[in-house]
Amino acid sequence: MNRLKAIKTTEAPSPVGPYNQAIMVGGWLYCSGQIPLDPLSGDVVGEGDVAAQTQQVLKNLKAVLKASGCEISQVVKT
Repeated sequence: MNRLKAIKTTEAPSPVGPYNQAIMVGGWLYCSGQIPLDPLSGDVVGEGDVAAQTQQVLKNLKAVLKASGCEISQVVKT
């Protein structure tokens, strides 16, 4: 039986709904979608600047991956 493990880190924004930042099950990590929020302030980063927002989203995703023991080079599908 595969156990579900919720992944949580303060280095990425807290979920804005009833879900987890990621779930680990059976050796696979399933990440929730990320938005360009600063995890400390909760503010949107790069208002109107898609490049800045993309950088923040990737920073948040990398933080969730790190909290699970994974890294971006292990991402299979986005």
